[in-house]
Order: sequence, then C-alpha cells, then structure tokens
Amino acid sequence: MKNEKAVVVFSGGQDSTTCLFWAMENFKEVEAVTFNYNQRHKLEIEVAENIAKELGIKHTVLDMSLLNQLAPSALTREDIDIEQEDGELPSTFVEGRNLLFMSFAAILAKQVGARHLVTGVCETDFSGYPDCRDVFIKSLNVTLNLAMDNPFVVHTPLMWLDKAETWKLADELNAFQFVREKTLTCYNGIIADGCGECPACELRKRGLDIYLSGKEV
Repeated sequence: MKNEKAVVVFSGGQDSTTCLFWAMENFKEVEAVTFNYNQRHKLEIEVAENIAKELGIKHTVLDMSLLNQLAPSALTREDIDIEQEDGELPSTFVEGRNLLFMSFAAILAKQVGARHLVTGVCETDFSGYPDCRDVFIKSLNVTLNLAMDNPFVVHTPLMWLDKAETWKLADELNAFQFVREKTLTCYNGIIADGCGECPACELRKRGLDIYLSGKEV
C-alpha cells in the first residue's frame, strides 16, 4: 500500500487523528477531509485544520450544512442536552452522518486519484451508532464501488479495538502525546483531556487509564 494514496475522514478527534497517523504509516500519499455540518463546536474544524497543517497533510473542508437542517441532535443543536437513556441511541447521534461523509469522501478521493478511504469508526467501544458497525462499512464499500465504478477500499483500523487498544495503537505510531494533547474529543468542546464528564470524555479517559495501568505493570 505504500505506493498508493488515501483520503482520511478527519474530525480532529482521538480516533480520526490516530487513523491519520496510521494512514501516514501505510500509504505513500495522504489527504484529509473534514465536514462542516454546523456542528455544535466550530473549534472541531479549527483543530482539524491545525493538525493537518502541522503534519503537512493536504486538507479539504466540505460544506455539509444541510445535514444540520435534516438531522437535529445534541451535536448540532445547543438546545438539545447530551444524554442517553437505556435502550436508546444517545442524543449525540446524527442520522446518516457516516453514510454521507463516506460518500462525499469517496467522490473527493476519486477526483484526487485516491483508491483508499480511511475512517475511525469502531464497533467495540461505541455508543450503539448503527453507522459505525462493520456490516454497514462493508455494505457501503460495495455500494460506493458500484455507484462510482471504482475499486475503493475502505479501511477501519479501529473497528475491533477498544479505547485502551486505540491508545496503544497511537503509542505504537509514536503519536501518543500528540493525540493526547492536540485532539478534540469532548462533546463540550475542550481540547486534550476535555471536560471529563461527557460520554466521549469518560470513554476516552477510561481507555487511557486502562492502557497506562497496563504499561506500568
């Protein structure tokens, strides 16, 4: 794969940044694409831009504002609380987000001559989002290939990793401190270790604590 090109779906968070480093390790040329869907925290886009610039990665920001209009959630509306009730998807779920993001990423990839798409979706430590499942990604990969008559390969390096293993992968890629200090995972818009209270921060911290405790043994 070292002689090929990849496009990484990039939010500037822990998972997509780890995937960006993974792609840089595995492909000769890498680009990143970020989607502006009028998300709750515009800082997300700024963080993604800053990381791409620091790593020397060509970065494209695409306007997906229609998604905000169609799919209200806690990530697109400040008047919707971040919460999750038993047996239901959390209020942070944005309907169709990964379907649209991957479709537009594929269109961009074909234009820039990239056959590989990389995304940080995960079915291990996740909130039950249906568009993070492996079966969805495999199905979408076939659909993209048929729709665009192009042999795309969708890579999900984190699909079967829990958060502790994701931290381990970042460490193996010599990106541990970078990911910990410069990414934005927090639903409340706080860079690095975040607010420590939202579901995203709790998941991130739990994985970090497990990984660090294992390293000390």
